[in-house]
Amino acid sequence: MRGDGDGWVIGTDGSRHWGKHGAAGLLLRAPSNEPSNTGEPMVLLQHRALWSHQGGTWALPGGARDSHESTAHAAVREAHEEAGISDEQVRVRSERVTASVESGWSYTTVVADTDHPLTTVPNGESTELRWVPESIVDELPLHPGFASSWPSLRTVPLRVLLDTANVLGSRPNGWWKDRAGSTGALLTSLAETLPRTVELPSGQYGWLTRIEAVLEGQARDAVVDDPRTRTILADGSGDDTLADQAHRGGDLTAMVTADRGLRDRLPESVQVLTPSSVLAWL
Repeated sequence: MRGDGDGWVIGTDGSRHWGKHGAAGLLLRAPSNEPSNTGEPMVLLQHRALWSHQGGTWALPGGARDSHESTAHAAVREAHEEAGISDEQVRVRSERVTASVESGWSYTTVVADTDHPLTTVPNGESTELRWVPESIVDELPLHPGFASSWPSLRTVPLRVLLDTANVLGSRPNGWWKDRAGSTGALLTSLAETLPRTVELPSGQYGWLTRIEAVLEGQARDAVVDDPRTRTILADGSGDDTLADQAHRGGDLTAMVTADRGLRDRLPESVQVLTPSSVLAWL
């Protein structure tokens, strides 16, 4: 029933939390369209109206979840009501419970992306809606709940190395009949999913703007014309090239592979994504 989640949950200690069935908020990212912030994601924040709970602070669009709703549906609905953003413009990437209390009440942050900073329309619960560069979010006076969860939600620049042969081979779609063509089609499709927020096995979030794909054998002839993909041609073994690339310093790195032998050659700092998890982006 619409609106049956509105109301306070009162804890045994007298604490109050909004949402009879819990609450959810939308952490929406978009690539910056400002030259000074190229590559850095922007986050949509709401300056809460002074009359609201913890008014005057900055937080995420969000509110009470109704009994029939999933947390993702509730967060996207609240973003529509409070910021004028429609669900067609949002791609949910992850969900995380970022607050819970003994009464059973919980707050779920729904992490999502959109193609560009969207035009917003505030309702009476906001004094302002603003797209904020991620690096300066914590310089604002944040709502205490959001401030405590923000360190676990923010992204870092992410480098992804693709074991292209291994990923391609995980799809029984006749790729072996035209390795170069299938490789080009795969990389083009993956590039079209970027930039994006990526949840890593460690629980950390990365902001991915480009995939680095190692090509060996016949796949070296693949044609890829997209700046969101960098191709690295292996002179010999693709695994040797991948292992060498993984040992180079720089941004947080993840390797996409199901090859156990290759995984054993990676530095401990490199996280591993399965081919199926990345193919699910398509």
